[in-house]
Amino acid sequence: MSPFPTSTVLGYPRIGPRRELKRALESYWEGRSSRAELERVGAEIRARTWRRLAELGLAGLPSNTFSLYDQVLDTAVLLGAVPARYREAEDPYFAMARGTEGLAPLRMTKWFDTNYHYLVPEIGPETEFELDPAKPLGEVREARALGFETRPVVLGPVTFLLLAGALERLDEVLGLYEELLSVLAAEGVEWVQLDEPALVRDRTAEELAAVATAYERLGAAGSRPALFVASYFGDLGESLPVLAGTPVEAIGVDLVRGGVPEADLTGKTVVAGVVSGRDVWRTQPERALAALGAVRASHVVVSTSCSLLHVPYDVAAEDSLDPALKARLAFAEQKVAEVVALSQAAFRGTPPAAPSVALPGPVPAEERSPYALRAAAQAGHLRLPPLPITTIGSFPQTGELRAARAALTAGTLSREDYERRVEAEIERVIRVQERLGLDVLVHGEPERNDMVQYFAEHLDGFAVTRHGWVQSYGSRCTRPPILHGDVSRPAPITVRWSTYAQSLTGKPVKGMLTGPVTIVAWSFVRDDLPLREVVFQVADAVRDEVRDLEAAGISIIQVDEPALRELLPLRRSAQADYLEWAVAAYRRATSGAGDRTQIHTHLCYSDADEILAAIDGLDADVTTIESARSGARILGAVEAFGRGLGPGVYDIHSPRVPGAGEVEELLRRTLRVLPVERVWVNPDCGLKTRTYEQVEASMANVVAATRRLRAELPA
Repeated sequence: MSPFPTSTVLGYPRIGPRRELKRALESYWEGRSSRAELERVGAEIRARTWRRLAELGLAGLPSNTFSLYDQVLDTAVLLGAVPARYREAEDPYFAMARGTEGLAPLRMTKWFDTNYHYLVPEIGPETEFELDPAKPLGEVREARALGFETRPVVLGPVTFLLLAGALERLDEVLGLYEELLSVLAAEGVEWVQLDEPALVRDRTAEELAAVATAYERLGAAGSRPALFVASYFGDLGESLPVLAGTPVEAIGVDLVRGGVPEADLTGKTVVAGVVSGRDVWRTQPERALAALGAVRASHVVVSTSCSLLHVPYDVAAEDSLDPALKARLAFAEQKVAEVVALSQAAFRGTPPAAPSVALPGPVPAEERSPYALRAAAQAGHLRLPPLPITTIGSFPQTGELRAARAALTAGTLSREDYERRVEAEIERVIRVQERLGLDVLVHGEPERNDMVQYFAEHLDGFAVTRHGWVQSYGSRCTRPPILHGDVSRPAPITVRWSTYAQSLTGKPVKGMLTGPVTIVAWSFVRDDLPLREVVFQVADAVRDEVRDLEAAGISIIQVDEPALRELLPLRRSAQADYLEWAVAAYRRATSGAGDRTQIHTHLCYSDADEILAAIDGLDADVTTIESARSGARILGAVEAFGRGLGPGVYDIHSPRVPGAGEVEELLRRTLRVLPVERVWVNPDCGLKTRTYEQVEASMANVVAATRRLRAELPA
């Protein structure tokens, strides 16, 4: 067995420096190019990645970290866990990811506490596993043809089955992993990385026993490469001694979000994640070297704390950033260079304690009136029908809109002409909703490039990038802003567009804001203040906007918090404290609204059923929440929810148009657990990624289903 290389990364961005994969995917989905052309673009991205990592001096190159959509979906395909209904589809892989006209896609949710979305494996008693090693094996051969030996990266068996809720199938799945290890060993692979991020959560005795069983068995396999079990996003805790007691050769630990292991790991290689894969700040070399020196193991390797999937490619491409800020930043390429430099330095000492920053006390917020009083005032003011129909906020972002925004940035379109185009699009959105028969309208957000970046561009304390794209899911990418200073709102942000939309219709139009937790969660945040304090600064800015919208005559204001669940700490011991201040920040942001102003919030794709008490604590008058994509599983937990609730009836992350009967069935299921006076009708999420044709057909069916149910209500 060869020693583990002295430096490595756990993964790398895969969308391409200029989002080449996004464009190739969308071209293929739209029928403008072939699957072969898509595969060619993927091969070019992989080759560029291996070459660049080698040029930067990285000793250990990973493979099989590239994906056409999602690494968890890739693992399901690897193990043959493809539900029977997808097998006859023209392209089963993308049918599972996106659905087809006749097939709903797999459920999607957030990857631990990140903004990356994964597809949840569907494993039932009927699932028959069968290994298909073509992808990891193919990438090993691809890299070797270019002159690079690589370490295949595969999601570990315990995490895969925990995500699928099928740990009872461990024995069968381990047989396939043994077979995979044998195939890779026969190919001359020396090391394999098995990712087990689920081990940084609290685990039961039964689950820890499964970890021991898995790695005792894989470690005892007769023909296998050396095993590197990688963890990330936190501390291994009680899982570390279990792993250390198995025959695996290397264990990965996150020394950014977790502490230096107290255990003596003599006899093991420790792959020490001292360069953060989750933020864009340069590593402090003194702290990193001290942490490396404190690890007690036979061999210590320098690595990133997790895959670099969660950061952009290269800060050198950002010509418009302030030079002083840019000097503080490290994107993926710079982080690889940091890993290499640290691996060439001497490890020493004990890591110094992190600087202690006193947390502020509870922040007082003006309380709104009790919900019952507000609900009565809003009912009299808004006079909405039962089962009011609305959408979440955004409407399709057309190519014309994106081109106009690019022309404005390039200086080839005047501000006045751009704003006229935005106004024309807002009027189009209002007329479409009126024609369809919706009850509460939105302006469609045509002026916004992204629900967080737009606000960052108008708040002090933020910077935005031009090329800092990060994958969210599939072809969907975001450019997280960089929150680097104190936050304030110098002027109103959304009032102009909301009031213009309201002037076009007699129906209520929602003012659309992003909540403080989500703005912070989907940004790269300064590391010199406690997160709570940063969130409260943003909450104050949002509160100013709420007050200005209300003063301008907007009667419904939606303050979205889709990231509320995402920031929940992975360990239960820290969750109550987080939820307490996160809820307090939201209530502070909305505390300026009067009784007649209806406050909405929205959450999606985040297992919100796990934090329903906190959602209730937000004290929003109406909560809209993803439900259709996840098979209405949220309905099993919301019976006691005491405010307005809109479980989604239209999965907007699939191009398929739901039939009116399908929507009606979802609504009937909702009405079996909630009284009609509390039920709202809406899609799962915003409509930005869909076409107008898809939106109008889908929402027409939503309206038709709702009207059928209204007709059954007593007069």
